[in-house]
Amino acid sequence: MSDSIHYELQYLDLMRRIWVEGDERVDRTGVGTRSLFGETMRFSLQDDAIPLLTTKRVYWKTALRELLWFLTGDTNIRPLIAQGVRIWTDWPLDRYRRETGDEIGAEAFEARILDDADFGAQWGDLGPVYGHQWVNWPRYEPAGDGLFRRAAQGHNQIAALIDSLRDNPGSRRHIFTGWNVADLDRMALPPCHMTYQFHVRSDGGLSCLLFQRSCDLGLGFAFNVFEAALLTRMIAQQCDLHAHELIWTGGDVHLYLNHAELVEAQLARVPAGSPKLRILRRPASIFDYRFEDFAVENYAPQAHIAAPVAV
Repeated sequence: MSDSIHYELQYLDLMRRIWVEGDERVDRTGVGTRSLFGETMRFSLQDDAIPLLTTKRVYWKTALRELLWFLTGDTNIRPLIAQGVRIWTDWPLDRYRRETGDEIGAEAFEARILDDADFGAQWGDLGPVYGHQWVNWPRYEPAGDGLFRRAAQGHNQIAALIDSLRDNPGSRRHIFTGWNVADLDRMALPPCHMTYQFHVRSDGGLSCLLFQRSCDLGLGFAFNVFEAALLTRMIAQQCDLHAHELIWTGGDVHLYLNHAELVEAQLARVPAGSPKLRILRRPASIFDYRFEDFAVENYAPQAHIAAPVAV
């Protein structure tokens, strides 16, 4: 985007087009959506720029904690709840209610996840979602007699990506994905932000292209674009590169029909400001970053806009 055109205007334009022109469809959740298919936005990451939405408050600290959790490979919500992050609770809670008939409340469910390790292990697990595929993609090794067994350690796509960017920056294979067909049925939610490709410019600029198969533009997008930009910044630092651009491409980009108040409120606002993300320390590896290693500056968003999550 041009320096004279605020990066968020393309987001608001897409929101307006979906709400006015989108195809109205029945979706998996039963809530219903309006959607457009195949949309792209570009965000500069130069000079510490970070694409945080300013027309509503984005809880970037929660998004940061989620991304760091992904990089651990953990798939249980227990460590998230311990940090006050509740964005993944709805899916295991829904499963628990369906399978047990116990209409427990979300807060009581989270408290039990924290207080009872066995309960947490059984009911807090999301299946092999994002982080598992990112750093522990299943590998199989010969077990004799034509048989194979699962290897103790899977393929770490993130570590391999870092090595690839360092050793062969001109490659067109700097890719990782969460879309493991064999594991989809065991995931609480198949990956929405699913495939990331990276490109190194001749001047050392690192760009990321994220393909997102399904995007809740009203709620999820703000986290998705922030985390993709944040990850690009982290990878650039680890590879002695500088972040250049994030290109976001969405397949089914939609707004839920029960988000009318959110859409109308946000479209009435004018974006302003240029937030910056500072990385305060360079750890030994991509897996050693801590929450306190990051600071967001010059972020003065307008008020948060609440809206229900469709499960």
